[in-house]
Amino acid sequence: MKSIFVVDDSDTNLSMAETVLEDKYSVMTMPSAAKMFSLLEKITPDLILMDIEMPEMNGFTALQNLKLNLIWSEIPVIFLTGRNDTEAEARGLEIGAVDFITKPFSAPVLLNRIKIHLDIDGIIREKTYKLNQLQNNIISVLADMVENRDKGTGGHIERTSMYIKILVDKMKEQGVYSDEINKWDEEKVISSARMHDLGKISITDLIINKPGKLTEEEYELMKTHVTEGEKIIDKIIERTGEEDFMRNARLFASSHHEHWDGKGYPRGLKGEKIPLQGRIMAIVDTYDALVSERPYKKAFSEEEAVKIIMEGSGTHYDPKIVKAFFEARELFKSVKAGL
Repeated sequence: MKSIFVVDDSDTNLSMAETVLEDKYSVMTMPSAAKMFSLLEKITPDLILMDIEMPEMNGFTALQNLKLNLIWSEIPVIFLTGRNDTEAEARGLEIGAVDFITKPFSAPVLLNRIKIHLDIDGIIREKTYKLNQLQNNIISVLADMVENRDKGTGGHIERTSMYIKILVDKMKEQGVYSDEINKWDEEKVISSARMHDLGKISITDLIINKPGKLTEEEYELMKTHVTEGEKIIDKIIERTGEEDFMRNARLFASSHHEHWDGKGYPRGLKGEKIPLQGRIMAIVDTYDALVSERPYKKAFSEEEAVKIIMEGSGTHYDPKIVKAFFEARELFKSVKAGL
């Protein structure tokens, strides 16, 4: 059963709303915005009915405060008002209210308005889920195209995604860049990392699958996969308007070969000027390359790979992330063993 908060300083209005709604919804009534915020710490309702004119904190201020919280900002809010005021309605809609209901309200109007907005919310969630599924499927196809061309990196994309999840979890546990990570939609960010080598589509098979060491000229061409990946992602953003997911994909693609000491490519970024996504991927990408057999080399042992990354702390890699990697090394090892 969906839950509804009713916030009004009038006991009569609270009682009427509860009587109308209690058969269809789980209804919680409260006499003030302060009480609402206190209860929101424990329960997130599906919809809020809120009076505009309340003492201490009015409905407008309460809604503005709701919008400051990432979780509460998504709750649809319908204002209850005892007056017909187009200015107030305009202001309420501007700051995020989904509807207005005039008091005293009739039961059919109240029920119908609530049903409409709860149904809309459900439809949006369903469409968002389907779009995310479509997006993930497209990304998987593009990632598979890259991996299928590179005969020496089988399973690389799947493994690096798992490594990133492990490393991000360990970083949060240790408080390493947790302020930034906590702002991420982690599922989207980790999924977008699958596109970090997308630019390899533009590199000839003769270079990608060369069994020996690349010449200096071939290596310079290989390095262009970073900027080529950026260009492809920029085109996707331009044509689809999808920015959030693709922005993260672009950061992974453009910065995973930058070095902490500024000696990486393509831009020679240094330290924390390198996006966090790139600093994480730099370690994950290197680890997988080291412990995997490639046409031009045998696989290193887990111990050798960890040693090489530790030695690169402060030069190739962010020292704080290296420390988190070292603490998570046994989980990395289990991923490699399981795939």
